[in-house]
Amino acid sequence: MSVEAEVLLQEAKESIEAAQNYRSELQQRLQGLSQARKQVRGSSTHTREALRRHFQELQTALSRLLSDRLNALLQEVDGIEQDSVSPLDDCQKLIEHGVSMADELLREGEAALRCGISDKEDKLCSFAKKALNIQLDSLPEVPALVDVPCLSAQLDDSLLHVMRERVARHGSVSAHPPVQIEELVERPGSVLVRWCKVDEDFNPQDYRLQYRRSNATQYEDAYIGKDSEFLVLHLDPHTDYLFRVCARGEGRTEWSPWSVPQTGYTTLTPHEWSPGVDGYILSSRKNIAMRSDSNPGTGGVLYSSSPTYFCGQTLTFKISAAGQMDKRDSVGVCADNLSGVESLQRDQAVCISTSGAVFVNGKEMTNQLPAITVGSSVTFDMEVVSLFPVSNNNNPSDGGTFKLRVTIGSGNREVVFYWLLDQVVDCLFFGCSFTHPGWKVLVF
Repeated sequence: MSVEAEVLLQEAKESIEAAQNYRSELQQRLQGLSQARKQVRGSSTHTREALRRHFQELQTALSRLLSDRLNALLQEVDGIEQDSVSPLDDCQKLIEHGVSMADELLREGEAALRCGISDKEDKLCSFAKKALNIQLDSLPEVPALVDVPCLSAQLDDSLLHVMRERVARHGSVSAHPPVQIEELVERPGSVLVRWCKVDEDFNPQDYRLQYRRSNATQYEDAYIGKDSEFLVLHLDPHTDYLFRVCARGEGRTEWSPWSVPQTGYTTLTPHEWSPGVDGYILSSRKNIAMRSDSNPGTGGVLYSSSPTYFCGQTLTFKISAAGQMDKRDSVGVCADNLSGVESLQRDQAVCISTSGAVFVNGKEMTNQLPAITVGSSVTFDMEVVSLFPVSNNNNPSDGGTFKLRVTIGSGNREVVFYWLLDQVVDCLFFGCSFTHPGWKVLVF
């Protein structure tokens, strides 16, 4: 084959490869368009159903409220009518009784006048006595029309105007939610969720974060507050979770539409305390340790079950209960899980004591942080600065100086320093040591 033919063959192969890549990229974009179309149609269907359901419920509730109000007003009319007519009925009975007695008296008087002379005197005498007993000058009082109720209904026509205006402004349809999830960062046994506002005209007052397993149907609340990030704990590694966020506008009570759900997961093993250590009780997930009453007054270090802390991560200790303080008490990170020591204030470890003192390889620093109390959160951040190999073949794994930049934060304050180790480590242990019972610490 000639050189020219070989060049053409190579160009043909390159063109075929480029066409394959181009087709693959176009297919991926078609798939993206399909997902976008599915999202638009699916959210439209869901929004229609939500609107119909809400307005149907609103219509039913409003009809029930109007019916209840009408019945209450009618009952009020019935009560006023009954209370007002009852005395009038009594007065009518009294007057009708008087008319009846007057009619009878008239008949007797007329009979007495028509009777014969022999009986007239007796009948006239009897009529006179009866007339005196009836008290013909006593008349019952009949109330004037201005003194009896004249019912009417006061109906404010402005209610319809107010309702018309409120209904015209009730509800809205948004093409995009005002907040969206910005980033999902895997952490040991957890996922850090960050979100941001995408609508510049929207002023959020609170955020609400929810999550669920990908194979579940119901979301559950993870966070409600003003922060724009949250660490969702207690997640199983290598399991997909869906996250979504919404916001509540300033001065509003209703929540905004949900953001587009984002799928996240963690491949990192969750931090766990080592079980079976005398003097400590662990939670079911082994991420909470409590100093028990056994062997009070004696020190002892509780380490992590394995070296699960890696540089570049944030390790957090949260104190949920506190006991009596001791100068040996501390939480921190170490290169090994050396047994037989009573505190983390030793070589190959960095820690903070409950009084706020910072120790590096057993030596106390001049900088000090706030004392640790109930509700305190202590964070450790580390990054590799440099390696100084000392072996003949310059292989760091054979020995050398390992320099880490450490940041310990507590109570809105932090200290930064360098930590030198005499060996290279890929991962680190964490630990705690409490002398007296009552201390309870969560690690994540």
